[in-house]
Amino acid sequence: MPQVVRSRIAVLHGAHPATPLPRSFRSLADRAAVEVLHRAARVLVASLPVLTDRLVEALYEQEPGYRAAIDSDRAEVWQEVHHSLRHNVGSLIQPREFRDAAHRTSRWIGEIRAGQGVPLDAVLHAFRMGGAMVWQDLVDETARRDPDDVRLLVHVAADVWNFVDEHCGIVADAYRQAERRLSWRRENQQRLMVAALLDGTARIADLCEAAAMLGLPEQGRYAVLAVASAPGGPQQDPARPPLNLAAALSPGEGLSTAPGAAPLWHAGPDAAFAILRLTGGPGDPGDPGELHAIADALDAPAGTRAGIGSAVDGLAALGDARRLAETALRACPASGGTVLLDEHLPDALVVSSPALGSALADRVLGPLDRLDPSDRDVILETLTAWLDADGSAQRAGARLYCHRNTVLNRLRRFEQLTGRCLTRPRDAVEVSLALAARRLLGG
Repeated sequence: MPQVVRSRIAVLHGAHPATPLPRSFRSLADRAAVEVLHRAARVLVASLPVLTDRLVEALYEQEPGYRAAIDSDRAEVWQEVHHSLRHNVGSLIQPREFRDAAHRTSRWIGEIRAGQGVPLDAVLHAFRMGGAMVWQDLVDETARRDPDDVRLLVHVAADVWNFVDEHCGIVADAYRQAERRLSWRRENQQRLMVAALLDGTARIADLCEAAAMLGLPEQGRYAVLAVASAPGGPQQDPARPPLNLAAALSPGEGLSTAPGAAPLWHAGPDAAFAILRLTGGPGDPGDPGELHAIADALDAPAGTRAGIGSAVDGLAALGDARRLAETALRACPASGGTVLLDEHLPDALVVSSPALGSALADRVLGPLDRLDPSDRDVILETLTAWLDADGSAQRAGARLYCHRNTVLNRLRRFEQLTGRCLTRPRDAVEVSLALAARRLLGG
């Protein structure tokens, strides 16, 4: 509630105000004005409950920001107002004794109201309303006792409003400090909750709270994006995802993600992760092309690798979604790019078990390592082009700028060296996986 008066009468009592006024603005208060003010203030002290009732009612009618608090607990607001007014009016009579208590009260109100989410403008308006009400009561009481004494109050009017402004500054400063602390605490809690969800360590009992805290449906449909730098490339700070990635994932960028659902980013030790809220939910698979649209919209900077995992249902499955995104990230080319896991499942199988992938590559492609490196690379390049062309020697030759017979000759040589038959489905699958392992795992 507003601290209503910081009178320059304090100077007459030997107290030094916190912010002295310039000489040209000093109050002209004299002993007679002090006595008039004291008489009126003592009457206000005796009628504080009535004054408190009036101010609470005025707040309810004139300040919308206080209505919810008053509706919720009128008695609590009444006590706050009464406590504030008691120190304010007491400052009129004994400024030295009440000054520190008045400051503490203003700071306390600022902190309390910040925690309750009452807008700062509403709190400051309440202080000024209280100041105006107390001043009007002082004038009315003085006029009732002796109208001629009202002119003496003019000498302290400037100090009254300087006092109100001072305490508005105190409450605003306390409010903003409390708001910063609350914001930091809220953001820290959100970071911890997001980390727990992505780690898969969040308790089932906490999922409802997590949904409310993060503004996400507990049973929604989600995917996770993982972003990291390419090996040997410029290192990205995991806590600061590339701006064009963050912009592409923002609401309103033409993506089919859930309306208004901005991704939640989390910095891991080696990568940054984004929780993507998708359309659909339990019983509704949503848009099957949604993840493809997200992958197409991402404009990954040069040297950045991005992996998008498969969609999962519910916050409880975000730990699985993160692991799928990490698998997609491992399937990214070393030079960078974006991999959608659902489109690279064979590669995902390879990187999910590097030891087995390397063993397969050595078993299938090992005989080629006895060749001259340039000769070996030509055969591997031809084999890869032929597989990418769906087994068409004609299209593979066009891609390699050679005749189709040259392609066929190189494929026969591969079969002779490795003992594999490319027309046998089992061998073709092993060769394809072996090439993926060599490309993704090195060696």
